[in-house]
Amino acid sequence: MYKVLLLVFLLPLTTNAQDIYGKWKTIDDETGKAKSTVEIFKKDGKAFGKIIEIYSSIDKDALCTTCEGADYNKPVLGLTIIKNLTQDGIYFKNGTILDPEDGKTYNCRLSLDKDNPNILMVRGYISFLYATQYWERIES
Repeated sequence: MYKVLLLVFLLPLTTNAQDIYGKWKTIDDETGKAKSTVEIFKKDGKAFGKIIEIYSSIDKDALCTTCEGADYNKPVLGLTIIKNLTQDGIYFKNGTILDPEDGKTYNCRLSLDKDNPNILMVRGYISFLYATQYWERIES
C-alpha cells in the first residue's frame, strides 16, 4: 500500500523532469563556454525556444544582421530561434532552429540524453548533414 502511494506521488516528479520545457544553457562548440540561456516553451501544442539571456556583455545588444525576413536586424536577445517542433515519441522535430551568428535556418530535432535528462541534444540539419549541440538544463 505504501509503495503504491509513494509511486503515485513520485511519478509526476519524474515525468516533469523528463520533458524539454524550461531553461537551457547553450554551450559554444568551439570554446566549450556557456553562451546564453534559451527558454523552451509550448505554444499551440508546439515547442518553441527563445533566447532570454546572453552571457557576454559584448553580445548583449547584438542585432541579427545576418538573419532574413522578419528576424532581420532584430535583437538577438529575445529572438525566438526554435520554432514549431512537434513531439514524436522521444523526439521533438518537424520544426526549425535559427543560428543567429550566420542567420541560417536549419531543420531541427530535440531530445533528452537517454542517460541524463538534464542534457538536451539539439540537432540542426540539412538533408544528411547535421551538427549536434548539448545544452544543460538550468534548474529553477
